[in-house]
Amino acid sequence: MTDTQTSTVRGDAELVARAGDLFDAVREEFVLVAGDLDSWSQPGLRSALARRVLAPGKRTVAVRKLLSPLALAAEAQRALMRRLDAGGTRMRISSASLPHETIIMDRRVAIVAGEPSPLGREYTVTASPILVSGIRSLFTAAWDTATELDVYLRGDIPELAPEARMVLRALCAGNTDEAAARSLGTSLRTYRRRVADLMAVLEASSRFQGGVRAGELGLAGMPGELG
Repeated sequence: MTDTQTSTVRGDAELVARAGDLFDAVREEFVLVAGDLDSWSQPGLRSALARRVLAPGKRTVAVRKLLSPLALAAEAQRALMRRLDAGGTRMRISSASLPHETIIMDRRVAIVAGEPSPLGREYTVTASPILVSGIRSLFTAAWDTATELDVYLRGDIPELAPEARMVLRALCAGNTDEAAARSLGTSLRTYRRRVADLMAVLEASSRFQGGVRAGELGLAGMPGELG
């Protein structure tokens, strides 16, 4: 690391050589964002992760992986992801683009990957609390709107319009109907109609049931009563 707590390295070998000790230090949480399963799987980096982060002795580490649908392109990849999911790795699929592949360790260090190039991929490694916090906040926002792997593979996720997602977010926040309507710039009557429409899409007969259904489908931050 430099004095500014941020440095840049080029290529997987240099990343492992310069930042390998960071993998050793992971104790609580390991977060990975990738377009597909091969993004962080060059031989040196793959072995470093397997040996230092995902080894049996470190099974207490909470591992979350946020991937794009490209990770599900082949049956072999889907089978591997199912095995990882069954083994305790939490996996979600993002319908939004993931422009910067990222690793975050224990909320202390973040590694952000640049675009692949013939000279080797460039990585930015930072331990700056402000940068790491900002990067993790972006991850959390993407994670909360992504879909659990098993639900995505079942293909039974209802399509929600942007307005419906805003209503769902307001409901999950526990806002009153009046406050939610004001925040969304609609009348109380229109807001309640949109809530009814959302319940119909979720096939729920009550807001409580709608909260459970949204949680099951990975559409809400957490399951439970809506509003």
